[in-house]
Amino acid sequence: MAMKRLLLLLKPFNVSAPPPSQTHPQVLHFLDSRHKMHHEAVNFCQAIVKKKSVPWKAVVRNNLSEPIKDVDMVVTVGGDGTLLEASHYMDDTIPVLGVNSDPTRIDEVEKFSSEFDATRSTGHLCAATVENFEQVLDGILEGQIVPSKLTRIMTSVNAHQLSTFALNDILVAHPCPASLSRFSFSIKKDDQFCSPRVNCRSSGLRVSTAAGSTAAMHSAGGFPMHILSQDLQYMVREPISHGAVSNFMHGLVEHDQKMDTTWSSRRGVIYIDGSHVNYSIKNGDFIQISSKAPVLKIFLPHQLLQLKNA
Repeated sequence: MAMKRLLLLLKPFNVSAPPPSQTHPQVLHFLDSRHKMHHEAVNFCQAIVKKKSVPWKAVVRNNLSEPIKDVDMVVTVGGDGTLLEASHYMDDTIPVLGVNSDPTRIDEVEKFSSEFDATRSTGHLCAATVENFEQVLDGILEGQIVPSKLTRIMTSVNAHQLSTFALNDILVAHPCPASLSRFSFSIKKDDQFCSPRVNCRSSGLRVSTAAGSTAAMHSAGGFPMHILSQDLQYMVREPISHGAVSNFMHGLVEHDQKMDTTWSSRRGVIYIDGSHVNYSIKNGDFIQISSKAPVLKIFLPHQLLQLKNA
């Protein structure tokens, strides 16, 4: 892979201070360890990139405010959150490699399970750690490792396309989690109905990509999808009196279909890949959801591609 410029996108170095109730020495030691692991991983990745004679620059993800351009590849150093944030600034022309800077250690989680949560970073979409970063980078530069294409979600409100494409999922819900969400939806293909009009009173609507199907969607009772599937999975959360349309509370929006949704509560929010990116909606707004967004080119962990072929 011919490369003229590389961007290292870094998770911030700051670690949130624990609340007064969690100032146990072991908790403080754990947080200090996380900070050191990430700092060492960033230094290591920068040292490796320097050896490759490829022009590069490093940017902390909090300082990212414009679409990523004029680079041939992005390397995120952090976890899935850093990779997700990078994806919001990327089109379908630049590939991204995720480096998990602080992987979770199962033995550590088990050791402290009765005292605190010792989970570090999952790094589900990260193809590298410090253990194999140079090997993976060399494989990319030599053309032996090629990027895959992940489906993302395109969302529009009243025919205006939202600027952020979801890599994991979107949640359409009332901003207060205790309030009822009222909406209706149907699934269409080429303006032909593939489902009846479904009227919902629930706690919201979640739609995920294949990449996001192992996250909140799976936790809510959804099913993992093949990582390269172009379909979307949807679920009406905690529906009330769904009756005759119960078969449509959970299902797929296939790659050549779209979901048309009308919001019927006074207030609502579309959350994209978590809570940080969100758009307000109001009663009567028309929301269209599909997999027509530009794909994300990403170097995936080998095990995810193996699952695809299983």
